[in-house]
Amino acid sequence: MSTDTTQDSQTVTAVVAAAARAAASLVPARTQLVTGTPASDPDGVPLPPGAAQAVAAGLSGEVTGDVVLVVSADVVEALSNSPVGRMDVAAALRPALEAAAATLGRVRVASERLVEPVAALDGLRDKGMFVAVPLLADGEHQATFALQVDLPAARTPSGSLDLLRHVAMEVTVEIGRTRMTVQELLSLHPGEVVELDRAASAPADLLVNGTLIARGEVVVVDEDFGLRISEIVSDAAELGVNA
Repeated sequence: MSTDTTQDSQTVTAVVAAAARAAASLVPARTQLVTGTPASDPDGVPLPPGAAQAVAAGLSGEVTGDVVLVVSADVVEALSNSPVGRMDVAAALRPALEAAAATLGRVRVASERLVEPVAALDGLRDKGMFVAVPLLADGEHQATFALQVDLPAARTPSGSLDLLRHVAMEVTVEIGRTRMTVQELLSLHPGEVVELDRAASAPADLLVNGTLIARGEVVVVDEDFGLRISEIVSDAAELGVNA
C-alpha cells in the first residue's frame, strides 16, 4: 500500500470517528453513547447484539457518500415505548445523522430509509471504502455508525441543467431551527414562544429538494407569504442559478 493511500485511509478514519462521536450524542439510549475502535475491514464490521434496525441515507454537498446507523433491539424498544408514543425509527435517528453530516462541512442528509442491517452495510461495501464505528453504552454495544465518503467530483457544466428545466421540485423557505428534548416538548403549552437559532433580522433560507439555493427576506404578497431573494449562494451561482 502506497504512502498516499495509507494517509488517505487514516484521514477518512479520523473523519468518520469524529462524525460517529457527533452521532453518538443524539442516538436515543438510556445512557450516553461513546465511540469504540473504528474498523475499516469490510469483513470485520462490529454489529450490536440483536441488531434490529438500520437507517441508511445519502449525503450531498461538499462531501458526498452514504451513511448507515445500525441500532440494537434495546434502542428500537426505547423508541417504541417513548413517553410520546411509538416513534418512527428513521425520523428519530435523523438528528444523529444530521449531526454526523455537519462535521463534514456543508453536507445534507437525504432519503433516509429503514434497511435490514446486513444489507445496509453490504450496500456501503459495494460503493468502496467505508469505516464503521461501534457506539457503546456502559461498555455494551448499542449501535454501529458506518460512513462511506467520495472525493469531490468535478463540477457538472451548467448547460446540463437544461435537461431539468421542466422538472418540478419542492421549494421550502426555512426561517430557523431549534433542538428540544422530549421533556421540553411535553412541557409546551399554547402561547409559549419557541426560540429559533436565527436572529429576527437574519435572512431566511430557500431550499430546493433540501439543498440551500438562496437567501432572502420574508414578505407578504396578496395575503400570502413570499420571499424576496437577496443572495444566491455560491454553489447555486456556479450551477447557473440566477436571481
